[in-house]
Amino acid sequence: MEEDTFVQLPLRMDPQTKAISASSPSIPLQKEINQVNALHRSIISLDTPGQTPPPPVPVHPKRSAQITKLRESGNTSYKKGQHGDAVRMYSLAIDMALQRPAWEPSGLVREELTGLYSNRAQAYMAMQNWAEGAVDAETSVELKKVGNAKAWWRRGRCLVEMGRAKEAKEWVRSALEFEPQESDLLSLDKEVDALLARGKSD
Repeated sequence: MEEDTFVQLPLRMDPQTKAISASSPSIPLQKEINQVNALHRSIISLDTPGQTPPPPVPVHPKRSAQITKLRESGNTSYKKGQHGDAVRMYSLAIDMALQRPAWEPSGLVREELTGLYSNRAQAYMAMQNWAEGAVDAETSVELKKVGNAKAWWRRGRCLVEMGRAKEAKEWVRSALEFEPQESDLLSLDKEVDALLARGKSD
């Protein structure tokens, strides 16, 4: 029977930043060090007395306000026809939502990302960037299948615009299982059927 051997790791802590480092670390060790340092940075960035972690499921109001502001800026840019700027604002909001600490409710993150990806898909579509729009709309649907008819429709429309009518038909059929009464999806379904009947498919 082999005995466990204690190995002291060459870890150091920066006295100012409290960041952990190691001399010539292995790849797995460096990965763990990076994760610890990232968690430490996220904790000290919070406006909490004594820099202590918050309770298990808080929602940091400053981050929520920033995400909301970015989304609203994106909406304003979209309405003004500034679609590239709208994409930029939505992208910043997505990045910020993805950086929420692990102790914040996952449902909140999913809800934020569902709308942001769907909105960015719409902005891409306005720029006729159909492939990017299709990817974002699909991501939104993966996050939330029920009650997300706009994202379902947007990917279907992108597929049609890319000449992928057969794939669009399968997508819309799946969409109607979740949103059977959605008029835009029903109209798109008829449009795709007409395209297929005329042989305009991939």
